[in-house]
Amino acid sequence: MNLSFRHVHLDFHTSPDIPGIAADFDPADFARTLKRAHVSSINCFGRCHHGHVYYDSKLNPERIHPQLQNRNLLPEQIEACHREGIKVPIYLTVQWDKFTADEHPEWLLIDEDQKPYGFPLFDPGHGFYNRLDVLHPEFRQFLKAHVAEVFSTMPVDGLWWDICVPCFSYTKRWLDAMDDADLDVRNADHRTRFARQVMYSFEQEMTDYVRGLPEYTKDCFIFYNSGHVGVRHRGSVDAYTHFELESLPGGGWGYMHFPVAQRYARGLGRPTLGMTGKFHSSWGDFHGYKNEASLQFEIFNMLALAADATNIGDQLPPRGVLDYETYELIGGVFAEVERKEPWCRGAKAVCDVAVIHPEEFQRSEGVFHEQEEAKGRTDFGVVRMLQELGQQFDLIDSTRDFSKYRLVVLPDRISVDDALAAKLRAYVDAGGSLIMSHRSGLNPDGDAFADDDLFGVSYRGDAEFHPDFLRPEPALRDGLKDTKYVMAQRAVEVAPFPGSEVLAQTERPYFNRTWKQFCSHQYAPSSGEFVYPSAVRKGRVVYFAHPVFQMYDWEACRWVKRIVRNAVTLLLGETLVRHDGPSTLIVTLNEQASASRYVMHLQHYIPERRGDAFDTVEDVIPLHDLTLTLRPPKAVKSAALVPEGGALELNQNGDAVSFTVPRLEGHQMVELSYA
Repeated sequence: MNLSFRHVHLDFHTSPDIPGIAADFDPADFARTLKRAHVSSINCFGRCHHGHVYYDSKLNPERIHPQLQNRNLLPEQIEACHREGIKVPIYLTVQWDKFTADEHPEWLLIDEDQKPYGFPLFDPGHGFYNRLDVLHPEFRQFLKAHVAEVFSTMPVDGLWWDICVPCFSYTKRWLDAMDDADLDVRNADHRTRFARQVMYSFEQEMTDYVRGLPEYTKDCFIFYNSGHVGVRHRGSVDAYTHFELESLPGGGWGYMHFPVAQRYARGLGRPTLGMTGKFHSSWGDFHGYKNEASLQFEIFNMLALAADATNIGDQLPPRGVLDYETYELIGGVFAEVERKEPWCRGAKAVCDVAVIHPEEFQRSEGVFHEQEEAKGRTDFGVVRMLQELGQQFDLIDSTRDFSKYRLVVLPDRISVDDALAAKLRAYVDAGGSLIMSHRSGLNPDGDAFADDDLFGVSYRGDAEFHPDFLRPEPALRDGLKDTKYVMAQRAVEVAPFPGSEVLAQTERPYFNRTWKQFCSHQYAPSSGEFVYPSAVRKGRVVYFAHPVFQMYDWEACRWVKRIVRNAVTLLLGETLVRHDGPSTLIVTLNEQASASRYVMHLQHYIPERRGDAFDTVEDVIPLHDLTLTLRPPKAVKSAALVPEGGALELNQNGDAVSFTVPRLEGHQMVELSYA
């Protein structure tokens, strides 16, 4: 399925208390504005979170927005856009619908306090964020009838179902259904599993229903949005035509969410589309405009991470006229995307490193994920660190094929059962390498390593001292001093298994800080006494006792990144891509096999926390004379800057090829053609 490359998601959650809805809407002007802004597809609204519809519904006339001046708003949007060659998928809300929540409180999900999920009674937004229950048969029937009317009323290029989030309900219907499934409602893991299964079945049932409608065509897109795409979606792939990765950095997602989500989602076997917004902050930000440099970075990062399409969110003002300044901003970025598209269509990431996604081993997920400890996120930390180190990597789950990667990373808390242990051993026996940290490698009970001999360590329990101090041996010391480095988060205590090499020792503090015994403002210094290893190597496996990736997300200690980098070098020698630029440079490598070329993306944008709320990018700082070294699977014969053209001199050195980019300002692609 080919996604339109330059997409807009046009929110229209519009209060019934605002008059003159769509009073100034002009179909031709609407479509021309989008065309001038290089938009090739736009989501328009069938039903919003207020519960109102934006077409002349015969089935549910009571739901037509009470102030809607043009009852054919949605059909006219579609007709006008089609004349300009612009596709129009239709937005339909699912779990957030205030009209339905008010009319059918019996359809609501109920929390463990026996209250509807959502805001307190007198808070703004009360009812807007109550969650509807997709397990309720009457609600499902309403949605089916509603979508059938949409198909019979107007052309449907796609369906964009919103707010499809697994969420457990403490109603009798759910409790009885769990009993029938032989699940224990008192078990949080069982509740999570059941909530996900309810959403899977809903999505598949709705997809099957839509595909059975007489007006359905095979080109119709179907997507269910939950604000995040992650490991749980591997169980519902068949219900989707593609995945859209909602990720507005100013809206709670931050700048690390999209690379985490995309590096996993691109391996799910469906096209992916990245979504940000034109808003300075997040959805519903009227008259707030994102810095152009921020929007460039967010959109070009989608291209660099091999997304199949890009998407910018907007909100249509109530009177139905697109904001001129917004489409100047969007058009400037989409014009650049259009120039770059030939080197991005059908591109696939080229990676030699895989990271097993921590999300597979936790109940929560995505932007509002909670980790066992509050100080840092492992998924953000490992992705940030490896990007800064220039590594080419995917996030994967334990079911995927390890054999195409030279290195697999198990970050911080990857539980290993017997099946995964056997898979890891076979991978290492075949020549693969592992880096593991902290509690990764422990069995599901968490009381022993799944394979001491393979991992090179035996488990002794949580470390006694916290914090403690890592002292690297020469093999991990490149770029570091022969000294000790504080490790602020608690390690696990391990003992080297026979045949293992200690790569770093741990020095204990004089004592742990307590109310009775303390030193200075934070913790006691090192006593100089070695107590247990911090890093151990056995063959092609390196283990770190500390949660190094969570630590890096929390404090970004350079020494933590250095010891991981040195471990990668120790195991792999030279890696797929190397550069002499700063750590703020992001380098990714994709392949367009149909065009016999690699495409390297160089990005240099620096998100800064200039306000307390979130990061932003304002200034684009150019870099000059960057040297890149590549060890590609296929021999490269030429290099050129694209799309602007300009050949680059190639230098061959054994299996490596290097070239120099004279100037990088923001984003630059390099075409590397092979025979």
